[in-house]
Amino acid sequence: MNPIQHIRRFAAVAAGLAAALVAFGATPAFASLPPGHSGPAGRAVPPAPGTPVVQVHTVVTGGMPGWQIALIAIGAALLAATLAVLVDRARSARRKPATVAA
Repeated sequence: MNPIQHIRRFAAVAAGLAAALVAFGATPAFASLPPGHSGPAGRAVPPAPGTPVVQVHTVVTGGMPGWQIALIAIGAALLAATLAVLVDRARSARRKPATVAA
C-alpha cells in the first residue's frame, strides 16, 4: 500500500470524527437553550411591548407504531448483512491463495 492511500484513509477518518464531534457536541448545547430567551452574549431578552404571549399545546397521543419499528429493525438488519458480505468479499479478494505443498 502506498503512502498516499494511508494519508487518504487518515484524512477520511479525521474528517468523519470531526463531523461526529460537531454533530453530537453542538446538539446538546443548542437543545438546552430556552426558545427566544437568549440574546447577544447570553443575556436574556424580554419580549417586545405589545407582543401577545401565545401558548402552543402539542398533542402527542402514542408514539411510533410497531410496524414502523419493525420496518426500521428489518432495514438495519439487511444493511448490516449486506455490509458484512461486502467486507468479507473484499477481505477474501485481498488474501493470497494458499499454496499446496506437494
